[in-house]
Amino acid sequence: MSSFDGPRAGREVDLEPMVMESPGPHSHPGLRRKKNKMMHLVALVGLLALLQYLVFGVLVGRARGKYGVKAPAVTGHEVFERYFRVQQNTLELLVVFLPSLWLFALYVSAGWAALLGAVYLVGRVLYLRGYVADPAKREIGFGLSFLPVIALVAGALVGVLAALARG
Repeated sequence: MSSFDGPRAGREVDLEPMVMESPGPHSHPGLRRKKNKMMHLVALVGLLALLQYLVFGVLVGRARGKYGVKAPAVTGHEVFERYFRVQQNTLELLVVFLPSLWLFALYVSAGWAALLGAVYLVGRVLYLRGYVADPAKREIGFGLSFLPVIALVAGALVGVLAALARG
C-alpha cells in the first residue's frame, strides 16, 4: 500500500472545473476540450520553466568545477559568477512567473498564457547565452523574459479584478 492509496487512488484528475465556468446555454463540449488542451500546454510550459531552472543549476555546478570555485563560495572566477547570476536571476523571476502564468491562464486565456510562457523560456535561454558571453549582451534575453512576466501579472490582475466585479 503506497501513500497514494486512498479514496481517490487510481482516478484521473479532472481539470475541467478549474478551466470552465458552469455549463450554460452557450457551453459546447468542443470548447471544453480546447480549454483543457490549452491548460495542458500551460502545465507543459510551467514544467519546462522548472526544468530550465534545474539545467541552469547543473551549468552552475559544471562552471564551479571547471573554474575551481569551491562551495560555498559564489565568487572567484568571472565566468562562474556569470552562470551563477543567470541562475539566481532566473530564480528571482521564476517566483513571479509561475503563479502569474497560472492565474493568467485561469482568469484570462490559457492559450495566451502558454504563448507568453514560451516567449519567457526562449528569453531565458537568450539571457543565459548573452550574459555568459558578455553581461552587456543580456538585454534581448532579459526583455524577452521580463516583458512576458509583466504581461502575465498585469493580465492576471485585470482578470481577477474583473471576476470580482462580476461577483
